[in-house]
Amino acid sequence: MTQTSESVTWLTQEAYDQLKAELEYLSGPARTEIATKIAAAREEGDLRENGGYHAAKEEQGKQELRVRQLTQLLENAKVGEAPTTSGVVAPGMVVTIAFDGDEDDTMTFLLASREYASSDVETYSPQSPLGTGVMGKKVGEDAQYEMPNGNKASVTILEATPYQG
Repeated sequence: MTQTSESVTWLTQEAYDQLKAELEYLSGPARTEIATKIAAAREEGDLRENGGYHAAKEEQGKQELRVRQLTQLLENAKVGEAPTTSGVVAPGMVVTIAFDGDEDDTMTFLLASREYASSDVETYSPQSPLGTGVMGKKVGEDAQYEMPNGNKASVTILEATPYQG
């Protein structure tokens, strides 16, 4: 899954199906479960001192936020294939860079939306300063980006391969 503009999110079919299933669960069975928890906690008495009630209401709020996020994401999603060519940095690619031309100081990351983040590789958004700086660059090219402190950083693209998930 990758974002190429503020309003369109590109998703693989697999990512779309996973997010759709999560939305369906949160919108159906999970809502029923949380409503049951809230009702049970409400029956325990004074709501001002009812930790179970407040915890359930907080969980409900987080769940509803996730439902809104998923709904918006899926409404603006376009399903497509992950990049199949290597060598050019694009959303859906695993990118290895060297900082300031030092090939010993490297970092590898997935250029994709945070929704697609996984534990096996760090994920940077295409809209992030680093993502914007490396987008469209070819292996061997240099890229610059502005760090949060305002300084400029220079990196060299060492590798760009499609994410195999």
